[in-house]
Amino acid sequence: MTKYVLFDTETTGNQADDRIIQVGAMVIGAKGEVEIYDELCSSEVPIKIEAMEVHNITPDVIVGKAPFLNTRFWNDLAGLNNENNYLIAHNIAFDLGMLKKEGFQNSMKLIDTLRCAKHLFPDSNYHRLQYLRYSLGLYEKEQAEASKYNITIKAHDAIGDVLVMKLFLSELVAKVKQQYPGINPMVKLEELTNTPVMMKSFKFGKYKGEQIEDIAHSDAGYIKWMLKSLELDEDLKYTLERVLENV
Repeated sequence: MTKYVLFDTETTGNQADDRIIQVGAMVIGAKGEVEIYDELCSSEVPIKIEAMEVHNITPDVIVGKAPFLNTRFWNDLAGLNNENNYLIAHNIAFDLGMLKKEGFQNSMKLIDTLRCAKHLFPDSNYHRLQYLRYSLGLYEKEQAEASKYNITIKAHDAIGDVLVMKLFLSELVAKVKQQYPGINPMVKLEELTNTPVMMKSFKFGKYKGEQIEDIAHSDAGYIKWMLKSLELDEDLKYTLERVLENV
C-alpha cells in the first residue's frame, strides 16, 4: 500500500558542510493512518548563527542527542524507500540534499510542494510555506489538526512546518482536481514537480513586480547580468533563459 512521507529538516546552515539537527515527518498511510516523527539530533558541524536566527535551535539544545543516523526516522526511512511511496517536502531539493549527505539514495516518487505551488498558484505574491500558511488561511485550521497528533506549532520548526505542509498538500490536491478533472492528483503533482515553471514576474530586485517578458525586451542586459552574477533558483533561471531566447 502506498505511503506518503511528508518531511522537513532543520540544519546547521545551508552550505556544503552543513548537516541535519532536527527532522520532522508525518508518514501517512493509504487508509489515513499517520506516524509522527519529531527528533532533534547532534552534529559535529557547529550551528551557524544565521541558522539559529531562523530555527532557534542552539548548541545546548542538541547536547547529548543521538546523531541523525541513529534517529527513528532514519531507521524507518529505509523500509519506506521504494517506488510505491511518495517523498514530499517544500523545496525538496534542499531537504533531499541533506539526506543524501547522510548516504540516502532515493527510490521514492518525489513531490515538491514549492514547485507545485508555483504551477497551481501562479498569482500568489510568494510561494514560501509560511506565506501560504497565512494567505490561504491554513493557520485557521492548523490547531485542530495539531491537536489530533499532539503537535506544538512553531514557525520554522520541522514538525510544525510539516503540519502546515500537510494542510497545504490538501489545497494542492483540490486545485489539481479542479484544473485536471479525472487525473490522479498525486500523479499530477509528481508530474508538476518534474516540470520547470515559467515565472511571470520578478519577486525581488529593481524590477520587483514587473513582468519578466517585458523586462527581457526593455532591459535584456539586466537579465543577462542576473544569470551571470546571481545564484538563482531553478525555475527563475529556467524562465530567464527562455525569455532571452525570444528577444
